[in-house]
Amino acid sequence: MKSAVILFPGINRENDAIAALTQATGSTPELVWHGETDLPKADIIMVPGGFSYGDYLRAGAMAAKSPVMRAVAERAKQGVTILGVCNGFQILTEAGLLPGALMRNASLKFICKRAHLKIENEVTRFTNQYDEGQVVEYPVAHHDGNYFADSETLDRLEGEGRVVLRYCDENGEVDPATNLNGSQRNIAGILNEEGNVLGMMPHPENAIDPLHGGTDGCGLFKSMVEAAS
Repeated sequence: MKSAVILFPGINRENDAIAALTQATGSTPELVWHGETDLPKADIIMVPGGFSYGDYLRAGAMAAKSPVMRAVAERAKQGVTILGVCNGFQILTEAGLLPGALMRNASLKFICKRAHLKIENEVTRFTNQYDEGQVVEYPVAHHDGNYFADSETLDRLEGEGRVVLRYCDENGEVDPATNLNGSQRNIAGILNEEGNVLGMMPHPENAIDPLHGGTDGCGLFKSMVEAAS
């Protein structure tokens, strides 16, 4: 199984993405520079986290205009599995591949900690290795993770089962107290209409080894492999 990781100036999680995809697929992903206008044949494409272009203008705004994103958008139309994590989520929204926007955290502070997340939809190509309502723990590290969309969009996302992850406590309770960054309805990850593009703020690629504090992220990468097999 082939995979690819997109690299922009300022991205700093590409090696973590490569490690997670290598572990899940059994082969090393191809690293693709943002200036490329074409992509290698790949079953999974990952847009990793970091601070592309130093987060100038808005987080992800400049990266969304990079030549490679036109190729990513074309692969999305073809049904290829695409995962955007943290800055990758911001880039996907700025590129119009996902609805809504990521704003400054409500606290106006950078958040770096482990977070509990509730699996809201277990029948996606990203979550088929989890159970409905299962609570997982992934690290978060972001300053602009406050997900915003208008009420109509939020209702559509929920009604179509496109809210995949929510911030919660260790028991799966979702309430304002467990909302790390002010995201509307505690949303931590969403799908596009076709279900092949996932954007999320938490970092599953940093939860794949016991030495890192847990392996809850393995299920997400295994899910993508299972769906693409």
